[in-house]
Amino acid sequence: MKKLILFLALLAAVCSVSAQTTHAPWAESVEQFEVAYSGSGYMNAENFIEFLDQAEGGKPDRTFYQRFTLDPVVFFEKWGLWRTLLLILLGGLALNLTPCVLPMIPVNIAIIGAGAQSESRKKGWALGSIYGLGITVVYGILGLAVVLGGARFGALNASPWFNFGIAAVFLLLALAMFNVFHIDFTRLHNRLSKRQVEEEYLAAFTIGGVFALLAGACVAPVVIAVLLLAGNLYAHGVHAGLVLPFVLGIGMALPWPFAGAGLSFLPKPGRWMEWVKRVFGVLILLFAVYYGLLATRILWSRTAPSADEKHLVFCEGKTTCFRDALTDASVISQPVFIDFWADWCKNCHAMDRTTFKDPEVQRRLERYQVIKFDASNFKESPAKEILDHFEVVGLPTYLILEPKK
Repeated sequence: MKKLILFLALLAAVCSVSAQTTHAPWAESVEQFEVAYSGSGYMNAENFIEFLDQAEGGKPDRTFYQRFTLDPVVFFEKWGLWRTLLLILLGGLALNLTPCVLPMIPVNIAIIGAGAQSESRKKGWALGSIYGLGITVVYGILGLAVVLGGARFGALNASPWFNFGIAAVFLLLALAMFNVFHIDFTRLHNRLSKRQVEEEYLAAFTIGGVFALLAGACVAPVVIAVLLLAGNLYAHGVHAGLVLPFVLGIGMALPWPFAGAGLSFLPKPGRWMEWVKRVFGVLILLFAVYYGLLATRILWSRTAPSADEKHLVFCEGKTTCFRDALTDASVISQPVFIDFWADWCKNCHAMDRTTFKDPEVQRRLERYQVIKFDASNFKESPAKEILDHFEVVGLPTYLILEPKK
């Protein structure tokens, strides 16, 4: 009996030690703070200062958009389904202006511009609609992966092989624009189906899907809000919430049928079309080079943001750095601003190039312990555990922590 008791005591001690060693060393430091405010996506200097004002209690939320992104569940309960859906549609439409999407517009026009060659508004509308369908389907599937599978929105862009693949697709498109060869999807499709489908439609749907994948790297506040609301509704048994990411995709796809129809009124095809194709070819080729370089950088190196300011701490996914920065802030009761960023995140780099270099923004951040946490390797420890703890869905995400009283 004594031996059994001794064995159980020893086992309990081992389990206790194991529990202590598996307890994340940064967790105790985090427990000294509470999340006071959060935000995500690209913000210009004016919007970021307003974000800080709201976090510090200086200005109340004033618009539907601000109320929705701050707490989408409360917004849904107060304003109902139809206003929420309308706001999601408008938010999807606004995604076309994000840094990942806006430069792609010439490429999009090059794809759906085939409608102009037919001089048919109907065909242009159809091409734009099929292109938008590709956006809607893929964007909705990405959203479902986040809500149902616990993935992170835009995470696919962290893969160097994905970016190499995108570079290869753009290279092929550029060569086709230069008439090096003709991309013919019809033969392949005819082997799979008896119906005759013109190659433009299949190409439009495919590139629309690629477009949606690339847009995943630009996480806007409305995307985070939609995913949080969809997840909350699904958790409470409202399976219709899973439709919300598709509604967001529909909003993003809205302009393209109109763009396709409008392109059908361009002048008749002629020599000028060859010059237009060459210009588009150069633009697409530049995108191929960009994504090739991005893939190489992700594969071989990391580009850290500037850490010249004395109040800024750059944590390359390291536990000790994150823990020590929080501990230092806790000792002097200093609020903390955390910027979760990644090397593959375009909005993150856009923030570093513009907003975070603004003198007024830098002045406002001086009162905070600023932590730039590199979540590029979001699947590895401790980045994964820290992101899970703070329920970070996509990058960039900004948190303001206040010391507990």
